[in-house]
Amino acid sequence: MAALAGGDRGALGRLIALYGPGLTAYARQALRNGAEAEDVAQEVFLRVWRQASRYDPDRAAVSTWIWRIAVNLCIDRNRRIGVRRFLGLEAAPDPEDEAPGAEEALDARQRLGLARAAMEGLPERQREAILLRAAGGMSTAEIAAAMGVGPGAVEQLLVRARANLRRALEGTGIP
Repeated sequence: MAALAGGDRGALGRLIALYGPGLTAYARQALRNGAEAEDVAQEVFLRVWRQASRYDPDRAAVSTWIWRIAVNLCIDRNRRIGVRRFLGLEAAPDPEDEAPGAEEALDARQRLGLARAAMEGLPERQREAILLRAAGGMSTAEIAAAMGVGPGAVEQLLVRARANLRRALEGTGIP
């Protein structure tokens, strides 16, 4: 433990080799979930690494200290699982993969290209005003100050820009 507290990664490797298989087997039984057991075993050794300097040989043997960490982590995980079941979250289906497929990605790129072309077709001042609003998140007063015009002029530029964009994108499926 002194070597581990001194940053000796080899000491951690020896502890993992010595206690890892038993801790993982214990966690599998305690949690009834192989993936959770692997997570707990990793967390045990992460904590051992981080807290090595706090280990006191007068209070417990190294094995007792490591096993106590494992037991506590399993108890905590089981509590969380129990709370999730109680709240009905455990029965909820896993979220589906929301990553777009090739067809959706191509469609998105095409719509983006159409939107960019419509933006490029706007008069310069309208494009500047709408980009400051949309991309910059600026208020009308901030846009007015940045463009050197009054707030009323900014409102008119934004209204015209939106109308021109709607006309340019009409029939493309882009709202």
